[in-house]
Amino acid sequence: MSSSSIRSQLERKRAQRVAAEKHASTARSKESSRRSDATKARTSAAKATNDATRKSRLREADRYENDANAAGKDAAAWQGKASGYLNEEVRLQKQLSDAEAAERKAADRKRDQADAASERRRAEQVAAANRETDRLRREMTTRFDTHEQAIAELRAPKQEALRVLILTASSHDDLRVGREQKRIQDAVRFASGRDHVELDVRPAATGEDLLSGLTQTVPHVVHFSGHGNEDLIVFEEDVDSRNAGAPLPSRVLGRALQAVDETPLLVVLNACSTARQAERLVDGITSFAIGHSDSIGDADAINYAARFYASIADGQSIGAAHELAITLLEMMGLPGHELPQLYAADDLEPFDVRLVLPA
Repeated sequence: MSSSSIRSQLERKRAQRVAAEKHASTARSKESSRRSDATKARTSAAKATNDATRKSRLREADRYENDANAAGKDAAAWQGKASGYLNEEVRLQKQLSDAEAAERKAADRKRDQADAASERRRAEQVAAANRETDRLRREMTTRFDTHEQAIAELRAPKQEALRVLILTASSHDDLRVGREQKRIQDAVRFASGRDHVELDVRPAATGEDLLSGLTQTVPHVVHFSGHGNEDLIVFEEDVDSRNAGAPLPSRVLGRALQAVDETPLLVVLNACSTARQAERLVDGITSFAIGHSDSIGDADAINYAARFYASIADGQSIGAAHELAITLLEMMGLPGHELPQLYAADDLEPFDVRLVLPA
């Protein structure tokens, strides 16, 4: 029998015992009251001078005595039932303790079995992963030289100037994208590698600015600053009045980046909650991408971007520039230092890739 069923029985027995004790108490009170009434009636009979009155009082006393005796029997009967219920309670309490102990033991055994099954699955997964790793290793061995040469060319700093396409959009004027644009330009201007960086800055950017920037600038880096989320970024509409903006789904952004002959090496989405977009971009579209894991404040985004491009222009690797920018936010006490996320395509290490030759 389950512990819940035994517990229900125990509660019923307890309720029955309490009710029996209440009935016994009521009967004892009635017995005491009737015996008191009988005593008063006998005292009154003893004082009576009239024989008829005395006999009437004695008969009344007898009735009270009979009622008291009956109440006493009821009290004894109910008390007997209460005692029986108490014995049942004790028995059920022990039964409940045994059942709970057995259920705990069964739960522990089930948990151990689940843990063992989980461990077996994990071992099988590890074995499968090892087999897949071995397969990939054998596959990669056949094209090792070509692959290594391609990676080495990617990791080597470019002899040409680094081209950065900067697109800023804030149709509601609620973001300080102009401030971010100026900070990036200043950061590059005072960097040691400033002569090796070319910035193509396009404020109030539209979707057409993205396409024309990709074909005209042929950028190594595309930087977007504005509103976004995990599924889209928001460009401006090509109108003079205030507007709600033109959302660009991540799928369309990826298609635009892949459509050109030379896909950008790095894409920076300096907008709220764009980490998922960045992660998807490195899956077959671009080599590196940066996004934010949640909403980020203007000051955090601006300072991150300025420090990141200053480090890139000083000849630091992409990984180092990212870490330096995060460190700056933490040093300034800004709350968003944990939000910027850097993603890399398989087989690429951000700390091995420099976009500008060190001075």
